[in-house]
Amino acid sequence: MCSTLLSLVEAWWAWLLLVHCVANMPLTKNLRVAIIDSNPALKSRNYLTKSSIPDSRVSTVTPATISFFKDIGVWEHVQQQRHAFFGKMQVWDYTGLGYTRYNAKDVGKEYLGCVVENKVLCNSLLLRLQEELDDIENVIYPTRLVSLTFPSKSKQAGMKPTSSEPLSAGHSTEELHRSNLVKLDLSDGRSLYSKLVIGADGSKSNVRQIAGIKTTGWNYPQSAIICTVEHVMENDCAWQRFLPSGPIALLPIGDNFSNIVWTMSPEESLRHKSMSPEEFVMSVNRALDFGYGPHPRPNALDHFMEKFFSGTGNTAASTKESFEVPPKATGVVSERMAFPLSLMHSHDYVSKRLALVGDAAHTVHPLAGQGVNLGFGDAAALAKVIAEGVSVGSDVGDLTLLQRYEKDRKAANVAMTAVLDGFQKIYSVDFGPLNVARAAAFHGAQYISPLKRNIISFAMGDTKWPIFS
Repeated sequence: MCSTLLSLVEAWWAWLLLVHCVANMPLTKNLRVAIIDSNPALKSRNYLTKSSIPDSRVSTVTPATISFFKDIGVWEHVQQQRHAFFGKMQVWDYTGLGYTRYNAKDVGKEYLGCVVENKVLCNSLLLRLQEELDDIENVIYPTRLVSLTFPSKSKQAGMKPTSSEPLSAGHSTEELHRSNLVKLDLSDGRSLYSKLVIGADGSKSNVRQIAGIKTTGWNYPQSAIICTVEHVMENDCAWQRFLPSGPIALLPIGDNFSNIVWTMSPEESLRHKSMSPEEFVMSVNRALDFGYGPHPRPNALDHFMEKFFSGTGNTAASTKESFEVPPKATGVVSERMAFPLSLMHSHDYVSKRLALVGDAAHTVHPLAGQGVNLGFGDAAALAKVIAEGVSVGSDVGDLTLLQRYEKDRKAANVAMTAVLDGFQKIYSVDFGPLNVARAAAFHGAQYISPLKRNIISFAMGDTKWPIFS
């Protein structure tokens, strides 16, 4: 049982999680794994210090993801490095017509999520993988993929057949001949042969393009500015305000630091990148306070809905929480980075001897911070399918086997993509009747406790649809 799995990557967390799952499962721990990535950070073997300034690139991981990380022994490494739980969240609209507050207590939980720097996630997965693999140095190939050559019978358009060759050194005599394997040519001149190639190399996936897998998607007329800001005191709440050009989020990252994710037009993103630090901080505080519109204030509809739904019993803890003004930023302490936003979804996640995970298969709008959790879900689901295939003696690159992974994950990913795209479109229009409808939605989410709990469970990864039940 010495198949080789190749993970090709830019989105580290997806493939590191996948490789760890394969190495950790009893049924798959004998599979040979190779990671092709030239990133020098893969040489890190130590905890990252908590005293440094937090990096701009962070992810919000859900309780469902955290639970899975605990099961596989990764979370204990995250806990040794910087991270920040948050138990409360406030979402509101620039028109001042409505707001919604969420509290982990609404669903009997301790927290709604945890904000973790991307480098901490990657390092934690790498440290755990090092514990599982004695020969980790032989698993990582610090080079780049140059080309893929698929078997002639793979039924993939545009693929060049390989000639029938004897097995390469290191492969057991029981393995299939090279003519039935994928050939990977690397930039250092070496070649590898694999039963399964896993493309986790980001939204511009070279693996996906070589395989000829088509995508559907579009660019949003928006870019996102990300950076780290400092406060006078610690922030323990996640804040998100919908502005005319897009949402701005203030996410706790530990100590007196928060992460900013601010969606705006590409022109505005360039202007905000070139602002002085003082001007940028003023602009952030304006966007999170009185800028663009007033604070939401109690009105007759609020009092009616609170009175009406409080009589139904079992009211959510956050229903009576008043609107709060977010903590003011006192300085920007990191580089301001800007990147264009887009939606992309692959028509297929798999073909024979190939599977895509994470951003290689789908990208979503960042307004709810769900992209990384979708990628983690992909990796876990694919590892499970591989293990099930090994248990019955299936070829891990068999298309029928891989399609089980696609069926499972495509439904979940399409649903989340549609929800996030819908929110992006609804909150990108400044139109009187639509503003009122949005306000009604905020009021419903604030005062209808069963709906609120479903929304929270959906965002936490516990349920698939935020329905009223």
